[in-house]
Amino acid sequence: MKIGVLSDTHLHQVTRKFQDIYEGCLSDMDLILHAGDVVTPDVIDFLNAKSFHGVAGNMDPPILHEILPAKKVLEIAGYRVGLIHGWGPAEGLEDRILSVFSDVDIIVYGHSHVPANHIREGILLFNPGTATGYSATGEHSIGILRLEKEEARGEIIYL
Repeated sequence: MKIGVLSDTHLHQVTRKFQDIYEGCLSDMDLILHAGDVVTPDVIDFLNAKSFHGVAGNMDPPILHEILPAKKVLEIAGYRVGLIHGWGPAEGLEDRILSVFSDVDIIVYGHSHVPANHIREGILLFNPGTATGYSATGEHSIGILRLEKEEARGEIIYL
């Protein structure tokens, strides 16, 4: 199973750049996850062309909080995947998100706009960074999760 992962797109409409990212990097994925700060339902409609799951972020308007949950746990290819945006300062973010999930193999999160891909306490913590939002370094990225029988692994793709 190959999963495209986005977070913190902060788009008010589906832009040509976003369409290009999708076509170039995500169109062949089995599933798309978005870890919040989508900002417009248009992005959800666009991503729903594929199998899609998302959560609401702190910058999402009330309409998106009605459509998307704050967190969810998905059963995918034999793995339990927690999906959440995150909150508060970047420092301590992983501690906070770890505290809200139990019995998961992977946690996909966003909020910090900083990519992460590592194991902590036996859980793969995966943040794709931001594809189209503000980046302190000027780098934009997405993620790919590969869930195979032997292992789950993530990859950060810099755009």
